[in-house]
Amino acid sequence: MMKGPGEMLEQMRQWVTQRRASTIGTHDPNHLPTPQIAGDQKLSECRLIVLDLETTGLHPGKDQVIAIGAVAITGQVIHLGDQFDLILRRPELDISETVLIHGIGPEALTQGHETEDALLYLLEWMDGDPILAYHSAFDQRFLEKTLRQSLGYSQNHTWIDVAELLPAVFPDTKTGGRGLDNWADFFNLEVSERHHAAADALATAELTLIALNKAQKDGVSTLSELSSKLRYYRRLQNMNRF
Repeated sequence: MMKGPGEMLEQMRQWVTQRRASTIGTHDPNHLPTPQIAGDQKLSECRLIVLDLETTGLHPGKDQVIAIGAVAITGQVIHLGDQFDLILRRPELDISETVLIHGIGPEALTQGHETEDALLYLLEWMDGDPILAYHSAFDQRFLEKTLRQSLGYSQNHTWIDVAELLPAVFPDTKTGGRGLDNWADFFNLEVSERHHAAADALATAELTLIALNKAQKDGVSTLSELSSKLRYYRRLQNMNRF
């Protein structure tokens, strides 16, 4: 039976309480779920993680992750009871330049979840499943840096860029721009709250479902076939630049 949001939150609290009873630094990353590669997993059956981060800025070298939002797609359904939405406890960070964008202030960072606990829970919750994000290179660089610095974790996950996926399966669509908002407006999706990690992850998940349904109608049925389609799209884009 699927857990509701309240049950999941309580499970998270219990898990964090158990983790705090032990020493964070002794956790062995090798015991975490093994990331999956894009193989013959059926798009109609597999679990996909759609993720969005809020950060203190745009530069992975100096800026930091302050919030993580994610939702799972399983069997072509967005499961709201299977999601992740946490602000990290990072009171030492200066968010003065970005607070008006993401709305996360000093008090929220002071009351957030311990970073190591939250990241360990995220990795266990993701269970090694492929990760999708809009302009995924941004989220990938930030998340990988944060996992490496906080946990010493360096395993490579499968990432799929929804900003590539959409034009790859809708090549002739005119959206007026390449942003998430442009695609959301084109498909008449209502985004409840922009620059909030969980809300952006949900909007990205809705766009992902639209793209996956179209891809399957075009004969793409597995993750490896989807990866091949995206590689072909990239080659076309590179050719068109010359």
